[in-house]
Amino acid sequence: MKTIQLIRNATIVNEGRTFIGSVLIDDEQIKAIFEGDKVPEITEPFIEIDATGLLLLPGVIDDQVHFREPGLTHKGDIFTESRAAVAGGITSYMDMPNTRPQATTVDVLEEKYDLAAEKSLANYSFLMGVTNDNIDELKKIDQRNVAGLKMFMGSSTGNMLVDNNETLNRVFSELKILIVTHCEDEGIIQQNIQHYKSLLGEEIPIEYHPLIRSAEACYKSSSYAVELATKYNSRLHVFHLSSAIEMSLFRSDIPLKEKRITAEVCVHHLWFSDADYAKYGNRIKWNPAIKAESDRLALIEAVNSNKIDVVATDHAPHLLSEKEGSCLKAASGGPLVQHSLVAMLQMVKNGNFTIEKVVEKMCHAPADLFRIEKRGYIRPGYFADLVLVDPNSSWTVNSENILYKCGWSPFEGTTFDNKITKTWVNGQKVYDKGVFDESVRGKRLVFEY
Repeated sequence: MKTIQLIRNATIVNEGRTFIGSVLIDDEQIKAIFEGDKVPEITEPFIEIDATGLLLLPGVIDDQVHFREPGLTHKGDIFTESRAAVAGGITSYMDMPNTRPQATTVDVLEEKYDLAAEKSLANYSFLMGVTNDNIDELKKIDQRNVAGLKMFMGSSTGNMLVDNNETLNRVFSELKILIVTHCEDEGIIQQNIQHYKSLLGEEIPIEYHPLIRSAEACYKSSSYAVELATKYNSRLHVFHLSSAIEMSLFRSDIPLKEKRITAEVCVHHLWFSDADYAKYGNRIKWNPAIKAESDRLALIEAVNSNKIDVVATDHAPHLLSEKEGSCLKAASGGPLVQHSLVAMLQMVKNGNFTIEKVVEKMCHAPADLFRIEKRGYIRPGYFADLVLVDPNSSWTVNSENILYKCGWSPFEGTTFDNKITKTWVNGQKVYDKGVFDESVRGKRLVFEY
């Protein structure tokens, strides 16, 4: 039996506008949007949600997460992390291939889709991993059903480094699907490791992480990826940009839908700087590294100028015990999906972004860039992936309200001035003021090719 819902008198933020209005949901989809006091006459039974004073946004689409399933489920799994995601306003996500086994064959990739269909509270897609020798397998992908290819042009968790130049040229020249890259030059990183070992020994402090995984290492790799994409007219999306110098590689003078080369930044690179290592230590150790305040400010400016197209999380949970040790030993990555939207809305309050820009970069742009069918906007005929936010509800992140399986957050102790109150996935209210409908399951994302 279908359900009709009316979200009434919300402050709707959508497609560059903010206005008071109501949204009618008919089963899975948005049926109509009404501005001002105007509401439809509904002849069938319906549920009304009074959203007076609340923000209504499209559901966030996170284009980079590591939900750790299969094989690493002591850190997180599809159910626990998608549950945390919907509590954070994320209604769709794209998961990375560096699991165990690695998703570098079509069969393993489809096994992950089967797991998500069984467990995920949010909509989902999975990227297939590139290795030095699986190009024939990559050619089997159905582009309508897979978000893209993930290539590590720099080693990270899982060690899926692609460093064979013949492979790199074949991937960029022969494959038409979107290529997504992690860009850090391994040669420069290893040179830096040896340099700091000679000065400091094996126990290198965390403050040296951005000097080892330096802006130079990032730029050398990302510029090479851009060079290959330009040479072959490939579609390239560069993940988690972290340095000011890399911004010279990307364009702001053409619309996103015309770009062949696009860029993403993650919330932690917008929020933290190297001055924060003294306070947070390994909790803010990521690859690429959080760098200088000048880099953070350059990334904020690039979001506002549209050189950077998407804001995401790189949600990558580890147990706190795995985050212990020196710079070279502690695991890189941290959990973020529960707190990414509220952190970005806090940056709106701090004057870094407009709320329309946040919605553009976290909702609209991922849908456009990946060509996701009927998602990312509040539009009639689109799936009702929606989030209600109370913009005047302060709360502090603590161990009692953290939902990640790993049980910690780099934002622990941070007070946010806005709170996610409700989240809908395909018209089903999956989250409501701390209460979950754990019977809800998301759908596999479909791409317009």
